[in-house]
Amino acid sequence: MAVLSSQTQQQELPCVPRHVAIIMDGNGRWARGRGKPRTMGHRAGVEAVRRTVEASAELGIEYLTLYGFSTENWKRPESEVSDLMGLLRLFLKRELATLHRNNVKIRIIGDRTRFADDIRDLLAKAEDQTRDNTRLNLTIALSYGARAEITQAVREIARKVASGEVSADAVTEDLIEQNLSTVGMPDPDLLIRTSGEQRISNFLLWQSAYTEFVFEDVLWPDFDRSHLERAIDNFAGRERRFGAVI
Repeated sequence: MAVLSSQTQQQELPCVPRHVAIIMDGNGRWARGRGKPRTMGHRAGVEAVRRTVEASAELGIEYLTLYGFSTENWKRPESEVSDLMGLLRLFLKRELATLHRNNVKIRIIGDRTRFADDIRDLLAKAEDQTRDNTRLNLTIALSYGARAEITQAVREIARKVASGEVSADAVTEDLIEQNLSTVGMPDPDLLIRTSGEQRISNFLLWQSAYTEFVFEDVLWPDFDRSHLERAIDNFAGRERRFGAVI
């Protein structure tokens, strides 16, 4: 990831969304199409992450949320999961200093209990070291599933109701949001999925109620700034009514 100067000129785009979320799909197909093992696709995908973080900061996006590893991904072959964990360790060790220097704040959402102790330590270090950064809020969803997130929020609220901390009548959408892992973040304005697939795959289900979707027919390792800008242009041409008539 290149060092980003605070003087970097933002490209003039018609309407830059405040929060962009991305389902990074297609690493395996990228590798298969080149006659390479899936692990090579994941390694190429890390380069796409670097490009996207850099471009997002330069374009003035405030929040970028990347779907890095889902709860369902644990079902993949053990060798592939092991390689993915190795890449995660490498990314955190190699990129943290650069992200911090570029004023990027890191936030991790998802169930950390299934990760090895050293990975949990690296995740905590990344969050702690960058907590005061302000240029770009980078959220990485790891061992994340939206249904599990909502279930956990409902369980916590039920506990509070049972203990008398809150009444049943006090359970509102705002209270549910306060118990989600994304508390304090704006909902995504734009969600991009690569590889041409058109589904949400258990990602930010609550938060995406009024999100605009763009499906890019490009495999994640090939995703670059031009694809991000094209998705933003697509977003800018839409009329967001949030259920109202304008």
